[in-house]
Amino acid sequence: MTTSPDSRPAPPATAAPAALRQRLAELRGPGRPPRPLDARALAALAANPGCRRRVLLDGAGIDKGALAAALGSPAAFGQSQFAIVRGHSFEARAKADGGTELVRLLHERLRDGTPAPAPGSVDVPDLTAGGPEGRTARTALALREATAAGRWALLDHPLLALPVSGTPAFLEPDAVVVHPDGSWTVVEIKSFPVIDGAADPGKAGAAARQAAVYVLALEELAARTDGGDTARVRHEILLVCPKDFANVPVAELVDVRKPRATTRRQLARLARVEDIAAALPAGTTFDLRPADDGRTATRPAAELAAAVEAVDAAYAPECLAACELAFHCRARARSEGAVAALGRGLRGELGGLTTVESVLAAALDGTAGGAAAGGHALPGAPAEAAADPAAADPTVLALRRAAALRAEALALAPAPVPAPAPALAGTEAACR
Repeated sequence: MTTSPDSRPAPPATAAPAALRQRLAELRGPGRPPRPLDARALAALAANPGCRRRVLLDGAGIDKGALAAALGSPAAFGQSQFAIVRGHSFEARAKADGGTELVRLLHERLRDGTPAPAPGSVDVPDLTAGGPEGRTARTALALREATAAGRWALLDHPLLALPVSGTPAFLEPDAVVVHPDGSWTVVEIKSFPVIDGAADPGKAGAAARQAAVYVLALEELAARTDGGDTARVRHEILLVCPKDFANVPVAELVDVRKPRATTRRQLARLARVEDIAAALPAGTTFDLRPADDGRTATRPAAELAAAVEAVDAAYAPECLAACELAFHCRARARSEGAVAALGRGLRGELGGLTTVESVLAAALDGTAGGAAAGGHALPGAPAEAAADPAAADPTVLALRRAAALRAEALALAPAPVPAPAPALAGTEAACR
């Protein structure tokens, strides 16, 4: 059968240059396959675009969990095996009838007057192909064919490609529904329950941010298809969860335009992986030199730490819930007295004061403690401000005022009452 040129999808523009692939392979170590970058990690990466360390490690496909364990700061978060099994079980039930139930839930939420899908009327194309590039091409072809057919179709676990920092990221949503009008909807299936019509806001927000990454990848694919119509990708995703404490699927449409715009803007701010790799010292590698069992790292932790510290990080407390290296980065930030370890909000308020030592020096310079150490009195007059140029800084003024109020409160506080001595053994209690 002859196939017209229009039926072939355009190849995804995600192939990294051979030199870059070779350099990233050197960073991982010989024989170490790249770790895939999923939508959850990509959303977390977009939330902290200033961290060049995570950009490089994720772009190179390095296992940050194994790296953190080799550094002596293993990650203490992640899904339990029970949660993973429960999620797979619920997803299998939601898709058990060939996708008809999922499409029916979507149709009920749309309320657009179109006829409901009949049993057996939902097409489920085969997306089997070899390798990630083959699967992305097969997904693109299936989407084009389903769009042209004008019928309901469900793509089960399609593979989408999204360029991130100059390297390809392959993303696998739970499902994508093709509407009879040719539009596409991302389906995200989660195992956290919807109780009395409400889901956990934190979990629902995380699911929306993750689905926004899939929407971006779909828009990237739509831009390469005939006509480049990205408007066919709907900005509302279908979030499917268990109802109450049963295993019955319930769905709700979630608008992801805001997280999509935020993620797009943050990803555009990421430094390119090849630029970060080019700035590394010669011979830098994150190879763990695993033993014969393939898991035990034999490389000295000091060498690994030096390689990790060669790349700048932007630690924030939020990293503890999203990055495997967060505990290592937190320890380094605390040892250096970095204000960033206390939170982005405080870091922004303090301006050019980047260390705890500099903050304390600015706060105590002008209080009784600072004056005793040779500092200035608390600025309250223009003459004092002229004598102390730093006093003109509003941040310094606020710190000194806070330090003065704290010293005043401590001076007025009553002396602590000493704790009563323990009763001798064998004596009776006073209440007797």
